[in-house]
Amino acid sequence: MASRPPAPIDPDAGIPDLIRRLADDSKRLALDEVRLAKLEVRDNVHTAAKGTVRLAVAFGAAVIALTALTIALAALLGRAIGHYWAGTLIVAVVELGAAFVLVRRGMAKMREPELTFPASRASLRDTAQWVRAVREPEVTERVLREELARVAPRQGRVPERAD
Repeated sequence: MASRPPAPIDPDAGIPDLIRRLADDSKRLALDEVRLAKLEVRDNVHTAAKGTVRLAVAFGAAVIALTALTIALAALLGRAIGHYWAGTLIVAVVELGAAFVLVRRGMAKMREPELTFPASRASLRDTAQWVRAVREPEVTERVLREELARVAPRQGRVPERAD
């Protein structure tokens, strides 16, 4: 759903029209901020899911490979040492060390997504600052005049204050 572009500013528009447009722009801005937050959540969930899948694949591969490797290495070391139980114990310790490294890497990947919505927070901060500026009457007039000055030169004039 694309947001509609703002209506062109008429330099002859009255204060009620400007306030109505300001309310419309505020609603549109709030909806855009909600959309941004949803996009950030989707991106963070996607990144966390990738980390979880990698962790699961690493665990499954480690179990299968280490089972076969344990049998082969335990038999080889047991034959070399003369005691199969000692060979099995040595191989088990090495495999536990490797599993520890894999689990730490997977957990680090799962911690990677930022779940604090930095872009949404920054946008909300800007909106709050803008709302504070618009609430103050002298600032409101200045903001409106700056906006009109930005648009009106294309039409050749800037309206004066009508009291």
